[in-house]
Amino acid sequence: MTVLFEIHDLVIHRQERPVLSLDRLTVEEGEILAVIGPNGAGKSTLLLALARLLQPTTGQILFRGQPILNDLAYRRRIALVLQDPLLLNTTVYNNVAAGLRFRRLPRSDIQQRVRDWLVKLQIDTLQDRPAPRLSGGEAQRASLARALVLQPELLLLDEPFGALDAPTRTRLIDDLHSLLKSTATTTVFVTHDQDEAMLLGDRVAVLLDGHLRQIGTPEEIFSAPADAEVAAFVGVETVITGQVTHAQEGLLTILAHGFTLEAVGDFNPGRYVLFCLRPEDVTLWVDAGTGKSSARNHLAGRITRMTPQGPLVRVIVDCGFPLVSLVTRTSARQMGLTEGQPVTATFKASAVHLIPRS
Repeated sequence: MTVLFEIHDLVIHRQERPVLSLDRLTVEEGEILAVIGPNGAGKSTLLLALARLLQPTTGQILFRGQPILNDLAYRRRIALVLQDPLLLNTTVYNNVAAGLRFRRLPRSDIQQRVRDWLVKLQIDTLQDRPAPRLSGGEAQRASLARALVLQPELLLLDEPFGALDAPTRTRLIDDLHSLLKSTATTTVFVTHDQDEAMLLGDRVAVLLDGHLRQIGTPEEIFSAPADAEVAAFVGVETVITGQVTHAQEGLLTILAHGFTLEAVGDFNPGRYVLFCLRPEDVTLWVDAGTGKSSARNHLAGRITRMTPQGPLVRVIVDCGFPLVSLVTRTSARQMGLTEGQPVTATFKASAVHLIPRS
């Protein structure tokens, strides 16, 4: 694959304070990179630097292997879409055509390209509607069409779905993913929503405190976080310290909080580790049904808190340490789960992620 852009030793200050420091980052042509992190992590700063709207204090951004010497020429090769669509006070058609008119394309080419993208983003029936009369989802589709009609070599998206309701957001993410893949448009988008990153990103980069802490496939990031801080951010809610006491053919025995637990890993006996477990990998039982489970780890405990989360319920079980599980509302109702109830929590050895601890 061809590298589209690469970053080397980039440092950016805002109000005389360092807000972003990246040693190295490369994105290949046709790749979709999702950048996630909490507020203030440096996500938007990175995007604005890639758009050349913020100048680095030190470091370099290379585009197709060359330094960016002419900002205007570079910006003609990219497109930026913000959370607020910022449409012109004119029709949808004129908004989508605006960039092509600035570039003085022939009228017939403008008409064909605009119509094609109105259809692709399913807003062709709205082409004569004034922008102020669009819904949030329609306005963002028009904004995306205005960017993609330019056939950018690099598309930058800054929280593009943040202001949309859940059903509208889901439909737009699905449609956009298909369009980006069919056009092989290299894309960097920043989001605080991990579901968006999982759905859209070929790779995910985690920014914390202005530093790139981990980059990899969505599966690598969410199932094998690099450290405790990344684990906490990506939703690994059970993290406890333990020590490997036995290792045989990849199956480890770990002593943690007085319990003997099993996990899959490659550590020698005596090594201290962080024992990490995602809540969706923990199954709860209220009766002898645990005998039907193939999981190697069984812990008795008592429910201390239940919190609804949409179609799921977050259940905290006191097993001598807080163990978090996610169950569907239907399952919680069928099992009759209540706070104070004794339960058994089970999880597979392969569900555990271990992080070395010095």
